[in-house]
Amino acid sequence: MVDHLKTRLEKVRKVSDSAKRRATLYTDMSKIDDKGTARSMRSLQKAPSPGKKMQKIGLALVLAPEPMTTPIGIAMMAAGKIIEKKYNGATIHDIGHETKHTLSTINDFKNTVM
Repeated sequence: MVDHLKTRLEKVRKVSDSAKRRATLYTDMSKIDDKGTARSMRSLQKAPSPGKKMQKIGLALVLAPEPMTTPIGIAMMAAGKIIEKKYNGATIHDIGHETKHTLSTINDFKNTVM
């Protein structure tokens, strides 16, 4: 009889090793001197977030003492929130974390059913 805990632990180790290898591969590729390749690899590891930046600028404008900047700041905060919902700022780390969470949920469901 196969021990299910050992097989699951072995799967987790394989996934972990694979994720570590991919992360080191991406960091090594980002060190390449080609600026375009390095920029695209950096964006996979650290995604820009224009929505959050707009919200921060809008908050700074709302807190400014001038009366004209308040409506502009509120509009920028609202636009930043909308962009944040539409724009996907996920990185490789986020995708791997969500994949592991989904696999764990599926395995837990499968184990409760069987």
